[in-house]
Amino acid sequence: MTNYKPKGRLTAQEYIDGILRGDRVILSRGITIVESSLESDKKLAKEIIQAILPHSGNSIRIGITGVPGVGKSTFIEAFGKYLISKGHKVGILSIDPSSQRSKGSILGDKTRMEELANMEDAYIRPSATGDTLGGVANKTGESMLLCEAAGYDVILIETVGVGQSETAVHGMTDFFLLLMLSGAGDELQGIKKGIMEMADMVVINKADGDNVKRSEMAKRQYQNALHIFPLSDSGWSPVVSTASAIKNIGIDTVWDEITKYKKLVDENGYFLANRNQQQIQWMYNNINEELKRLFYGSKNIADHLAILEKDIVSSKISPVKAAELIIDEFKKSL
Repeated sequence: MTNYKPKGRLTAQEYIDGILRGDRVILSRGITIVESSLESDKKLAKEIIQAILPHSGNSIRIGITGVPGVGKSTFIEAFGKYLISKGHKVGILSIDPSSQRSKGSILGDKTRMEELANMEDAYIRPSATGDTLGGVANKTGESMLLCEAAGYDVILIETVGVGQSETAVHGMTDFFLLLMLSGAGDELQGIKKGIMEMADMVVINKADGDNVKRSEMAKRQYQNALHIFPLSDSGWSPVVSTASAIKNIGIDTVWDEITKYKKLVDENGYFLANRNQQQIQWMYNNINEELKRLFYGSKNIADHLAILEKDIVSSKISPVKAAELIIDEFKKSL
């Protein structure tokens, strides 16, 4: 029995039992513990994660990103409802590095996904608030494990922000889905090559009404563009399809392709190899985050940095030399 219990919290065992029986309220409270920066909560989180670990990993983890205005929330709601109709339990997590500045919230997404949010077999959760993208990604990864232990067998990890968040999501998922709009010529100019390279599937959303022809043209352009990239280690050739989330068209095709992908990577061994590599990378991410916390959390370091900043601005010292001095100072404290 795990009896550790900080003030105002349940015992670790109560969180563990609640999560394993699929209690959404306890799951939410457990994720709050995981996201907390309090030392007492960190200890509690480690106990919870260690205990639920054997019950996690039994899901397909799907990363979803897309250009602004692509209809991501509408797509995720339609996709989530489709998956639930097929007997799945769906967990939706988000990574939003921009929320550190704007203090944005997925609560807006929850209201946009109102039907899905009210379904018993769906769970929607915002990103953790961390000081760095690495911190946010690590917390989202831990939240994902808790969702899996609670019985969610499809996890959708959504990028709310733009930029490095796609790389973070790609590094913790099995399948990466890129949502785009028609007008591919223009869109191809605006999308980063790296994001295209990560995509296992490109879905042209809003392919309805007057947009159908343009979407088909965009589909061909994306197919041509994807052929430029080398085949990924998974052995999978990325596919392009069209969909209309609002009209519920093409949603089944997306799941069919993900199912085909899963079958391929299970058979060729890539699925397990990729998961193992992600676990190892996750360890290094945590090491990096903890080292940063120790470094910047030191009052001695903070005081020295303040002096060095002034010296850099007044050209008394170069930034390179300043970095060397502060690292030397940190080494003395070890």
